[in-house]
Amino acid sequence: MPYPKLVRIRQTFERPLVEDVAREVQERLERIDLAGRIRPGQTVALTAGSRGIANITIVLKAVVDHLKKLGAKPFLVPAMGSHGGATAEGQRKLLESYGITEAAVGAPIRSSMEVVSLGSTPEGFPVLLDRHAAEADHIGVIGRVKPHTGYHGPIESGLLKMMMIGLGKHAGALAYHRILLEQPYDLVVRSVGRTLRQRAPIRFGLALVENAYDETAHIEAVLPEHFEEREEACLVLAKRWLARLPFREADLLIVDEIGKNISGSGMDTNVVGRKRAFRTAPPPEQQPVMRHIFVRGLSEKTHGNATGIGLADFTTRRLVESMDYRATVINCLTAGYPEGANIPVYFDTDREVIDAALAIIGTRPPEAARVQRIVNTLCLEELEVSEACLEEGEPAGPITILGRAQALAFDPQGNLPPLFP
Repeated sequence: MPYPKLVRIRQTFERPLVEDVAREVQERLERIDLAGRIRPGQTVALTAGSRGIANITIVLKAVVDHLKKLGAKPFLVPAMGSHGGATAEGQRKLLESYGITEAAVGAPIRSSMEVVSLGSTPEGFPVLLDRHAAEADHIGVIGRVKPHTGYHGPIESGLLKMMMIGLGKHAGALAYHRILLEQPYDLVVRSVGRTLRQRAPIRFGLALVENAYDETAHIEAVLPEHFEEREEACLVLAKRWLARLPFREADLLIVDEIGKNISGSGMDTNVVGRKRAFRTAPPPEQQPVMRHIFVRGLSEKTHGNATGIGLADFTTRRLVESMDYRATVINCLTAGYPEGANIPVYFDTDREVIDAALAIIGTRPPEAARVQRIVNTLCLEELEVSEACLEEGEPAGPITILGRAQALAFDPQGNLPPLFP
């Protein structure tokens, strides 16, 4: 089969940057005067999530150091719903894979899947809280604010979701995702968040926003009474700085790796499209349109969790064999999203996949296919696009062409070489 030629390009995105993350955390926390709320000797539970957040170990250590200056006794609780196989040890190991260890942050990690009930919201939604967090004198919510891969609205993924799903553990994630199949996300996340702030010792939040280069762009310490308004403001920034594919449409998108450290859906649907259309909140218009998506493998840090593989049309046998199928299914079922674990059409080699995909792109000949290839949905500064994309499409922003067009090349096994050797 004749293949399209690909050109390496570099995108230029807006790049706000926090130069000294630890110092910025300290200064932001000082502004909200936690000394007036947290007394010496009191315990403070800090949330540690399962996403690959930039500088997360530095952030957590800076918070721990600040609390120790106040004489408090901070500790970390894994706040990640059903991730890590929905086990306490699995969640601890997941944190360790990100470098979040007791030695690195200077505080113990208390991992449990047990929750306590704090009753219900006025609408009747259950309110659940990690047992260790519930036993602490105070709780600090630390999380990244960014567009959600499934829900669309003024509040998406951030502090409120961290409280509801993260601190709700597996039991909470199961309950809330079932509710969200019938109730609007905005209503549920705000109601549960308000009830938690009333009945649990939530003392502060630390909102993190990243730029398109997967770097810390904004840090904001927030008092509980301002969570909703400040999270809305941070989400505006996160959407503005979100990395995007240069071309909105393609016949084939090749994604070298997906993983839970990259996105809750393995690959960010805000980047690749296919954002789920919930009955209560349809996805935004003008999302990317990829005729076919080919996912080649899993990231190392996803530990076999292939959640979101169901978004792809094609994959490889090596990805299927590297899956932790049970962890993937638990994650997807907990989210009320069984199709996220569906295994797409797969072949032994990349060449076979690409031959199959390019054979069904309509009347366009394979050599004229619009193809984009990325490492993952976090790394979008440099990528490869076919000549047809450049000739027919209007890039979303400034791009620089880095070399001449090269024909698709395969190694002796029939697989693509690394995008960045």
